[in-house]
This record gives sequence, C-alpha cells and structure tokens, in this order.
Amino acid sequence: MAERSSRTVRDLRVGNRASVLQRLYFGGPMSRQALGPATGLSSGSVSNVVAELTADGILEEAGSVESDGGRPRTLLRVAPSSGRLIGVDVGETRVRVEAFDLALTELARTERPLADSGHDVETIVRHIAEGVAEVAAEAGIERGTPHAATTGAPRGALIGVGVGVPGIVDRDDTGGTVVHGQTIGWDAVPLEHMLRESIRLPADTAYFVDNGARALGQAEMWFGGGRGARDAAIVLIGSGVGACVVTGGVIHGGARGGPAEWGHLTVSVRGRRCRCGARGCLEAYAGAEALLARWQEAGGALPPGADEETGVSALLAAAHPRDGGAPDPVAVTVLDETAEYLGAGISDLVNLFGPERVLIGGWAGLQLGPHLLPAVRQYAEAYALRHPAAHATVDLGQLGPDAVTVGAATLPLADFFARGGRRRATPSRTESATPGVPDWQVVLEGRGVR
Repeated sequence: MAERSSRTVRDLRVGNRASVLQRLYFGGPMSRQALGPATGLSSGSVSNVVAELTADGILEEAGSVESDGGRPRTLLRVAPSSGRLIGVDVGETRVRVEAFDLALTELARTERPLADSGHDVETIVRHIAEGVAEVAAEAGIERGTPHAATTGAPRGALIGVGVGVPGIVDRDDTGGTVVHGQTIGWDAVPLEHMLRESIRLPADTAYFVDNGARALGQAEMWFGGGRGARDAAIVLIGSGVGACVVTGGVIHGGARGGPAEWGHLTVSVRGRRCRCGARGCLEAYAGAEALLARWQEAGGALPPGADEETGVSALLAAAHPRDGGAPDPVAVTVLDETAEYLGAGISDLVNLFGPERVLIGGWAGLQLGPHLLPAVRQYAEAYALRHPAAHATVDLGQLGPDAVTVGAATLPLADFFARGGRRRATPSRTESATPGVPDWQVVLEGRGVR
C-alpha cells in the first residue's frame, strides 16, 4: 500500500510562498507571468501567492516591461523595507553588530573591541546587548513591543537576530542554543538564553546562533564567490582557523562542529601546542595568533602595543617592503611556511569533499591572501589527489571582512524565506518549514540550485 504524503495544505501554501519569495529575491524583479515557469506553479497559484505576499507588505511593484503585443507586464520584487535583520559577529578581537534591511543593505553598525576582557561570557553578552540597542535605534527597529508571530511581519519589523560565534554550536535539552568554545574557554555556554535575558527586544524575537565559519559560508554562497556552486569549502582565517563545507547544496559545519573545526585537524604529530590544548593543530600554525607567535620566536619584532591586525600588517610589510628595500628573510620564511600549512589543510578538504570552489575569507585570510594565494594554490595541488584537485579552484572570498556579520543576518533570513515570509512562531531552530529539509537547502532549491 502506498504511503500517504504527510504534507498538508498549509505545507503546500508555505512551500508556494517560499518558492515565489526566493525566486524574486535571488532572480531579480519578475512578472507574474514569468513566475509560473520559474517556480513550476500554475498561474492561479502564482496569483494567489502574489496577492497574499503583497497584502503582507513583502512584495512591491518594481516597474514594468513590454510584452509581445499586449499590455506592459508589472514587475515584482521583495520589498527591502518589509523587514529588518540584525547580524552579530563574535570575533576573536571584537564584537561587530549590524542592522540590515531585507535586501541586506546595511542600515547601522557598531563595534566593541575585546582587548583586555578576552571572551568573558558576561562581557560578550553585554557588548551584544549594547550593540543591538544601538543599531536598533539607528535603524528604527522598535524594541520592547510584540510583533506578529504567525502572520507576515508588520512592515519594517525585526525578522530575527543572527549571531556567529567561535566554537561548536549545539542545543541543550530544552532546545536552547549552547556554545562549546574550547579555545576561548566556553563550556556549554547557554548563549541564546543569556541573550534573551539581556537584550530588550520583543519576547517572540527569534535568535539564531551558529558557528562563524558557517555564517561566513552562507554569505559567500548567497552573495559572494560561492554563487552557483553545488560543492564548495569556505575557509575562515582570523585569530584562529575554521571552515564550512557545502556538498550537494547543503551546508555543513554548524551543530556539533563538523568541518567548522577544521582548524583542529592535526597537521604535525607532537607539534606546536594549540589553544585548544592539543598538539599539532592547523590553527597552531596558520591562525593569526600562532603566525605572529612563530614570527616572534624566529626573531621578528612586533610594533609596541600592536594588536593582531597591526601585527599581521607589520609581518607583511617586513616580507614585502613598499620602499623597495630588501625583504626580511625571516618574515618571508614564516609566511611561506604558513602558505604550506594552509595548502596542506585545504588539500584535506579537497580530498575529503571534492569541492569545485575553495574560498578563503576572514580578516586575516583577506589580509594575507593577496600575498599567499599563489603559494597556497601550489601547495594545495601538491598535497591533494590529482583528480579532485583538478576540479577545484582556490580563491579569496568576495564579501570582505564584514562577511560573518552578513552571514549571521542570513540565518534569520533563510528561516523567513523557508517559512514563506512568515516569522517564526516559537523561537526554536529544531523545526523546519519544510519537514525534514534544512532551511539552507530549501533556500538553495528556491534559487534553482539542485
């Protein structure tokens, strides 16, 4: 006996709304007539969905185009002003908070450095709460008042807050997000609960906490160098090292770590001590903190009071002097060793997952990349198997040093799209708008990536 489908009429309606939203968002303005073939929906279904989304204030007209012998056809687009998003990057050196409209146009931003406090949890939560309050006020996001939960959000309402963090993101028995950040001293930190207690936003606000490398990867897949790829690896190089992997259009590297903890791959048995406590991790050689430590151990001198970003700039200036002077051989050697470690680490991603694209991002990756990229490519090819290496390209990410913040904002946006333009009724990521299908995959399929 054939098994009956568990999809309900409501599921079908949500799916239809999601298809139209995603096609318009990623495919640009489109007429009702063009939406049918693009989404596979009937003209009647398209008309109904467009009417609903327009009534919710999510769609708006975007001009018109001439048709063959008929009246001009009205173009539709997702209204940028129909929602607000907040993205938070809990980095190694600072907390960055940004507010965006639905088109991911920046509306406000603020940063809090982490010089002396390190990653003290209470300090991080306070920085996030203060940052959210600041950007919410500047972007005109109302705080402390409830929004519609199960219907289309009021025009300009906050869709959700996304937070990218270092470490492994998991869930506790109550469904709340907890973070295991071994390198920063976090052990099952109930970050979502702490944020809800500290941030003055409506009680039904959805929070999405995920690994920073995964957030970076999602941003690059949507808007950067990963567009159109089915299989990719996105590498984040900051103080530490992380990565996310996309296979078959599905992103990995979030819950329970996965490839996000690529930086703790062993590259040298009984090697240098890593911040995680183990020996020989890739991060102990390729992260900015370790890179500067290795340079100093070899005789390099950091500028007095230099932070990591200033230190990396000084190292690059020593190896590539702009005044035409002779390069510092110690700095050159340290950078070449770093390129080899990164190339070897990337070769492992190539051998294991066979990505068509490898993208290097993160503030240190983008700072080092223009100088190291040719050598990284050579070492990655030398260490990888010939067949997968022949199908992989290694390039820099395209979204700049703010990519993790943008990626964090895409976390609530992906959920919003997967739910057909409706805000989450209950703040839990354990539920998916399409049963059994991750939000990321639903959105990729809406872009026509299959």
